[in-house]
Amino acid sequence: MIRPRPPLWLSSPSRFAGLRPVSALVLLLLALALLLSAWIRPVDDAGARGQGDLGLYGAVVDGVRRGDDYYGVVATEFRAAGYPLRPFTAVRLPTLSVVQAALPDSVSVVLLVLIAAAAGLVWTRRIGEWFDRGPPRIAALFLLAGGMVAFVQPSLVQFHELWAGLLVAWSLGVRRTDRWVEAVALALCAMLIRETAALYAIVMLVAALVERQRREALAWGAILLLFVAILSLHARAIAMVAGPLDTTAAAWGGWHGPALFASGMARSTALTLLPWWLGAPLAMVALIGWAAAPGALGARTAAVFGAFALMIAIFARTDGFHWVLVVAPAYLVGMAFLPDASRDLVRTLLDRRRVRVQRITR
Repeated sequence: MIRPRPPLWLSSPSRFAGLRPVSALVLLLLALALLLSAWIRPVDDAGARGQGDLGLYGAVVDGVRRGDDYYGVVATEFRAAGYPLRPFTAVRLPTLSVVQAALPDSVSVVLLVLIAAAAGLVWTRRIGEWFDRGPPRIAALFLLAGGMVAFVQPSLVQFHELWAGLLVAWSLGVRRTDRWVEAVALALCAMLIRETAALYAIVMLVAALVERQRREALAWGAILLLFVAILSLHARAIAMVAGPLDTTAAAWGGWHGPALFASGMARSTALTLLPWWLGAPLAMVALIGWAAAPGALGARTAAVFGAFALMIAIFARTDGFHWVLVVAPAYLVGMAFLPDASRDLVRTLLDRRRVRVQRITR
């Protein structure tokens, strides 16, 4: 039996403490493979598309504000911009555009900042539970700020992923064993803004089942069923305005590997200040750090980030790098777990101590 070693930065041993040598070796090889994959740079064709999305949905908000129907405005603006209307997933749900059309632009910006502040406050408290000393806690808070830097930019207020990402971060941070109703409600709001947030709810449903939290699992399942029903209505509405001559979006299944997730996270956080060959590996390092985060929150957070990394690696096209924004706010905090994670892995692999038990019979 391997006894967990006293932590370095953390207030409790990391998830890697107490690993058996075989498990530690497998984790080390997997971490090296992920780091090497981060140096594969995907073709960059996403910048213009991202700016186009902002302008496009800004025009949609203006049209709805004038009193026009959302789907009618979408059909007109998408055709004018040469954007596909099929399949229905190419068009966002009307939630955010309708709400922003009912509010002045300044109020939307204030609301975005308030949600960011709420998510930041929740994660500040959770960081305090992991790091009970000053320097590690300050480092983790700086990493949290680095992950949220893109989420308080007024020029990006029409970007659906920003709103969904903040709501997902708020939901994940506020969830506790005896307090999950708010987390479920916030997740539903995130899904109604950006459909890819449904993966977060699926992971939380699986985690609740694994932890035998039956009532919580029923709640996650209920909002997923509600989301599917709403998405069906959305698909029908798009089918009514899309014509046979409208373009169809390229199929999913880009198979760009973990590099797309790493590069997307690097350009969506403070790591964008670094060259890609340094920022992308550091983004992958944060994912490795989250794998060592202790406690139920650490396990769920690592599962959420891992699920999104897998989804983006398999399905996303290079112009879909912004999917990472749905989980970006707290992502860089994973780097703060690296001192304990690396120490525990190395000591386990280098430990050659053996205890021999000898039974003497007289």
